[in-house]
Amino acid sequence: MAAVMLLGITALLLDTTGVLRHYLGWIPKIQLLPAVLALNVAVVVAILAVTLVVGRAYCAVVCPMGIFQDLVIWFRKLIFGKKRPFRYRKPATWLRYTVLALFVLAMLVGFGSIATLIAPYSAFARMVTGIHATGLAQWVAIITLAVIGLMSFLMGRLWCNTFCPVGSLLGLISKHSLIGIRIDADKCVGCRKCEHGCKAMCIDIDNKSVDRSRCVNCFNCLGECKTGAISFGGGRTADNKVDDSRRKFVAGTVSVGVAMAAQAQDKKVDGGLAALADKQVPLRKTPIKPFGAKSLKNFSTRCTACQLCVSQCPEKVLRPSTKLESLMQPEMNYHDGYCRMACTRCSEVCPAGAIQPVSKEEKTAISIGVAVVLKDNCIGCGTCERHCPSSAIQMVDGRPAVNEARCLGCGACEYYCPARPMTAIYVEGREVHGEV
Repeated sequence: MAAVMLLGITALLLDTTGVLRHYLGWIPKIQLLPAVLALNVAVVVAILAVTLVVGRAYCAVVCPMGIFQDLVIWFRKLIFGKKRPFRYRKPATWLRYTVLALFVLAMLVGFGSIATLIAPYSAFARMVTGIHATGLAQWVAIITLAVIGLMSFLMGRLWCNTFCPVGSLLGLISKHSLIGIRIDADKCVGCRKCEHGCKAMCIDIDNKSVDRSRCVNCFNCLGECKTGAISFGGGRTADNKVDDSRRKFVAGTVSVGVAMAAQAQDKKVDGGLAALADKQVPLRKTPIKPFGAKSLKNFSTRCTACQLCVSQCPEKVLRPSTKLESLMQPEMNYHDGYCRMACTRCSEVCPAGAIQPVSKEEKTAISIGVAVVLKDNCIGCGTCERHCPSSAIQMVDGRPAVNEARCLGCGACEYYCPARPMTAIYVEGREVHGEV
């Protein structure tokens, strides 16, 4: 089940056709942070309830970054076998919950773009989409891959249990889970095979105890123990051996249950010219956010910068921001295309509610920006007037005049403007999206 989840989210992030969003679009919506930001109560309650009952199965079955770490650990095992076993490590409790507190504080005071650099789903999504990107997005992807990949290879689930805010939050609940890994002290012979196989490094064989706040229910210890001292059940001591079918049951229950909660919750393009090169656009005072974002504040507080909308945008209009206050959060850029009225793909895939779903009809009644004319740069060709989908531009005395009440901010005028080096017309974003 975990492999299916990892392959599914990776395929969705790499899919540029938009076809897979109809089949796999539910996967980002069952990730904890996007569900919280989208106020998807059903998913959040389902995740917390499952964690309270069986522990942190979410981290092993649903979270793509958790599954990615397990994949790296599997490669480690192929290379070293049992030559370099894991060993019990005392929990860095102060560090875990300090990071969690700082993460929550950053989200609350408006530094979400910085906080989400360590959010597991967002970090994994940027890692996947950024490998084929350029500039800052690519560097963020490479650094994320290198840091988490190396940490997982050397120290197992240490990142998951020390720096991941979702892991720390669920750890607070799983510490008191009704069902979990147990050690029967009477049957344990102290061979340490379970401890050496524990990638979360949470089995303290000297004290015959398991730190359930860090255990991710991988069940490796069940397979390692040959005396039946390890089991998965209620209470803190073991008296019954548990077969491997319980591993499949827990994984299946978590995935199906959360996916069912998420359930409670065509591309038409016109013709166009090729993108014009070497065009400069004045620095926008207000960034342009996608149709459905509602406002700059709504978008910035909910966006997890996962880059899913960026990867799905067929016109490559959405690009990650390089500004510190909105680092890696998408912004509209009309250098290589403009936002077509027939496309609503970004609003369909956003899992966090930063971009609300809008229909094609609703999109034509939303204004995300307004065109600004630089008359000194204009050559009077009338290209902007001909390509404006809302007829907001008219040529007056050989120069474009913009009807701000009709302008959608789609960027067609800016994209098609042939003026060089500085464009003669560009779009300024609106802090609060209006109606036309």
